[in-house]
Amino acid sequence: MKPAINKKAIVLGGSSGIGLETSRLLANQGVEVIVGSRRGVLDEPLSGVHVESVDVLDRQSLQSFLERHRQFDYLVNSATGGQRAVGPFLDMDIEGFRGSFAKLWGYTNSVHLGARHVKSNGAIVLVSGYPARRFKPGYIAISTVGNAVEGFVRGMAHELKPIRINAVAPGLIDTPMFSQQGHDREIFLSESTKDHLIPRAGKPEEVAKAIQFALENEFVTGTTIDVDGGALIH
Repeated sequence: MKPAINKKAIVLGGSSGIGLETSRLLANQGVEVIVGSRRGVLDEPLSGVHVESVDVLDRQSLQSFLERHRQFDYLVNSATGGQRAVGPFLDMDIEGFRGSFAKLWGYTNSVHLGARHVKSNGAIVLVSGYPARRFKPGYIAISTVGNAVEGFVRGMAHELKPIRINAVAPGLIDTPMFSQQGHDREIFLSESTKDHLIPRAGKPEEVAKAIQFALENEFVTGTTIDVDGGALIH
């Protein structure tokens, strides 16, 4: 793929996992990458990537960050927003369910405040997840948030044109989001994906390639790209 000369990208939640790999991939293509994350530090240093501390749930902080770097070609948001409630809905603390929507509010904040600074031929990508359309008992909060993200993308594609907006929905990806370590981590990832058509956890860089595609392909908008090893159809 030819280098993206004179392009500028904002990657929110870009300090680890999928966001970090997206930052790496874009920087390697010659894109100027500015990462915004709550920690304000990358899990590993990347050449050509600048990082600042910003919280996508703090609208004032986020607005200042986006205005400071305004007029960019790409806006990516992979920030999780915080804790996500798991368990049967009828037994769930409803505040925990509501709290799971922090991811959606972070995404809507970034589009509401950031779209006006995206160039007219630019693109936005939000990271959803396969639970949006692959329902499992105990994951109703995550599924509902994912559905909201993907519905938001489809609706906003009309309002934002000619700016494009898409979602990328990863399957189970081997990222720092999971706390298990060593053998316990291997067992967890293996057991969780053994029935998928591609029976392994995905890699962050595999999702990053889909994000890059959604950013660069000028004939794609308002859709969701699945990178899930066949998890949706197993």
